[in-house]
Parts: sequence; C-alpha cells; structure tokens
Amino acid sequence: MADRSWQGGLHQMIEAKEGVPVTGRKETLARITYQRFFRRYARLSGMTGTGRELAGEFRDTFALATVPIPRNRPRRLRHLGTRTFRDQDAKWAHVARRAAALHALGRPVLIGTRSVEASERAGAAVAALGVPHVVLNARQDGEEADIVARAGRLGAVTVATNIAGRGTDIKLGEGVEALGGLHVILTEYHESSRIDRQLVGRAGRQGDPGSAEAVVAFDDELFTRFAPRLTALVRRAPLCALLRAVAQRRAEAEHATTRSEQNESDRQFERALAFTGPQE
Repeated sequence: MADRSWQGGLHQMIEAKEGVPVTGRKETLARITYQRFFRRYARLSGMTGTGRELAGEFRDTFALATVPIPRNRPRRLRHLGTRTFRDQDAKWAHVARRAAALHALGRPVLIGTRSVEASERAGAAVAALGVPHVVLNARQDGEEADIVARAGRLGAVTVATNIAGRGTDIKLGEGVEALGGLHVILTEYHESSRIDRQLVGRAGRQGDPGSAEAVVAFDDELFTRFAPRLTALVRRAPLCALLRAVAQRRAEAEHATTRSEQNESDRQFERALAFTGPQE
C-alpha cells in the first residue's frame, strides 16, 4: 500500500529480511480516528444499503438519524440457502462443481471470498475442472473495475474478494436475464452480516433477476475463532444458522466494543486538551 508503513521498526525489519533497501524510520507527529475526522465536517451524510443494523452507532457517534428509502424497483433476487461441509477441501470442490454447472448453462457466476488466499484457492479449484475464469483480488487493483463490469456477461465466472470492485455495478450481458441473471456464491460468512448482504446484493440489482447461495465449512475462520466450542458440538447442517448467528454476534460485539473504547479515548483526549478550545 503506497505511503503506508509499519511502526516501531517493524517495517525496516521486514525490508531487511526481504533484501530490499531499508527506508528510514518514520515518526508519528499527529493522529486522528476516523470517527473524529468525520465529525469535523460541517455537513455529514451518507448512503448505504446495510445501515439499519448500525443506526444506533450512527446516532451516538455522529448524531445522525438513519432514514430508510424504499426500493427503486421490485426485488427479484432468490436466495437458495446454505450448503455446509465438514472441511475446506469438500467446500471448494463443491464450489467448483456449482460454478462449472452454471457456466455450462451460460449463467454468469460471481464467487465471493474473504481473502486473497481464499480467492486463489477458489480459482485453482475452478481451473481444475477446466472452467475459464478470472480471479480478482488486491493484485489486480488497476483493472478491477473493468473485470467486475464484465462479470455479468454470458458464461463469465469471476472469483473476487469481498471488497473487490466496490462501487461498480455488474450489468447483465445479452441473453443473461432470460437465464436467471447473475448467480453469487458466498464461500464463507464474514464477521459482520452486513458484508454478507453486500456480497449477495451484487446480484439482482435494479430489478434484474439473480440468485445467491452460501457454501461454507465448519472449519471456516468465523466459526473456529468466535465459536470454537459450539463448532465442535455442531456438525450438522440444520444447526449452521445457529452457529452463524452466535459467531457473528460475538464478532460484531467485539468490534463494536473496540469502536466504543476508541470513542471514549477520543473524549478523554478532548477533555485533556480542553484549555485549547473545542476540538471539533
């Protein structure tokens, strides 16, 4: 990432390890949180399709109300449910088979992953079946908008990380609407259900037809990190919804606590500098 570096000599240690020129250490002169930065704007607003869950936090942090807006067109997105597998190998094999079957029908497929590593593993599984595809992750940032724009064409198979192509609408190619539109395969639940919905929402936009499904494994990071004991007990697909709800609730609570503590740290900092006048 351009103009970014680690602190405390860590960046220079990595540079030395990798045999590249060692840069000078940088000293932090000032810092500001995202919350405090945005509160400095005279006028602040935003739009998101997944803001309802954070309405309380928007109100407490930015004094902003969240107003729902009706859909522009009727929704035609179908969710086909969740398939659960015991381990990663079984999951990726099924994802590849689903992509191959839909590709044979001419439907475009978007396979969503959580990381670059997962995207490359998904790409390898699809390639093993001889299916032409494109892998989109942080290594193709220069052309990601063009790749995503082509993801709705007839027979296209695109593997992408969850943040790849944000802000680019996937337009359906000629003849795709009659086949059912874009199909999204979510390959792992995220720590926030909002990101799951953002990925699924890449299909069925603006009244277009589309479908989505989730293909997950019991050894996915969300389950093993935030609900390890429950994961060890739950090994049946019908209970996967419970496992997902518990794991995501714990993950979201942890992140919300971190943001709350950061806000309180900001307030303490402001009180300490109160003699200089208002900070915002």
